Amino acid sequence: MAEICSTCGLPKELCVCETIAKESQTIIISSEKKKFGKKYTIIDGIDNKQIDLKELTKKLKSVLACGGTVKGTRIELQGDHKQRVREILSSLGFARETIEVK
Repeated sequence: MAEICSTCGLPKELCVCETIAKESQTIIISSEKKKFGKKYTIIDGIDNKQIDLKELTKKLKSVLACGGTVKGTRIELQGDHKQRVREILSSLGFARETIEVK
């Protein structure tokens, strides 16, 4: 017997909660300078209750070939990847209009 999603009531294989969550979030992409002048790309505004941040970080690190981590509700990636992150997030199903690059 398939598990049922508690939010939408559909079987886990057909669950649309994550798709809806991706389209309704406001994501802010910025960059920061940290120790020794290293640049970091910060992705903020993704709801960690609806979207698995660790899995998303893993995908971003793999595509961008960089290091990174999840700190609280933020994703920190090593290097300045603001424009590429926007393209990758939109290809992963996030609405392009809701992604703001600062």
